[in-house]
Amino acid sequence: MDFERVRRHTPVRVADAERHAAVLAPVIDRGGSPYVLFTKRAEHLGSHPGQMSFPGGGVESHDADLTATALREANEEIGLRPEEVEVVGRLDDIQTVSEYAVTPFVGTAPDREYVPSDDEVAEIAVLPVAELTARENYESERRDHPHYGEIRLHFFRVDGYTVWGATGRMLVQLLELLTDWEMPAEVDRVVDPDADLPV
Repeated sequence: MDFERVRRHTPVRVADAERHAAVLAPVIDRGGSPYVLFTKRAEHLGSHPGQMSFPGGGVESHDADLTATALREANEEIGLRPEEVEVVGRLDDIQTVSEYAVTPFVGTAPDREYVPSDDEVAEIAVLPVAELTARENYESERRDHPHYGEIRLHFFRVDGYTVWGATGRMLVQLLELLTDWEMPAEVDRVVDPDADLPV
C-alpha cells in the first residue's frame, strides 16, 4: 500500500456545484493485509438506497472544513472517532447525479468492530484489497448517461457485495494510487442507455 502516492496526489476539484459533501475511505490493516471499509446504505433512504458507499454526507454549517465533514459523518454513521483516523490525502472530487460535488478523503482506521447507525446504515463491509484488485471481481460497461453523455460504470464484486456508481469511481482511483492495480483499458461491454444495471 503506497500511501505516499495519495499524499502527493493533487486532487481535481469541483467548485461550482450546488451542494458539497465529503466521504472517508477508511483503510484498515487486518493481520498485515489491507482492507477497505464500506457501508451499505439503508433501504429507506431517499437517495441511493441499498448501495455500497463510503461513510460520509453533506456539509453542515458548523463543519470547519470538508475534512471535518467526512470525519463527523464517519463518527455518526459507524462510530469511527475522529481521533482514530489519520487522514493521508484526498482523491478527485466526484460530481453526482444528485447535484453534489463529493470530496473523498483517504485515511487509516483501526481494526475493530464498528456499529452501524440505524438511521442511515444497513451494514458495514470490510473488504480485502486483494479481492478488490482481483481481475475476476471487476467488470465495467459503457453507456450513455442523460446528464453526462458517454460514461464508464465500474462494478467490484466481493463477498456478496457490489461496489459501483460514484463509490466505484472513487474506488478505481483509490486502488490505482494505493496499489499496482490498473483499470483495464477496455470495457467488458457496451450497453444501451436503458439497459438494466447488473446489480
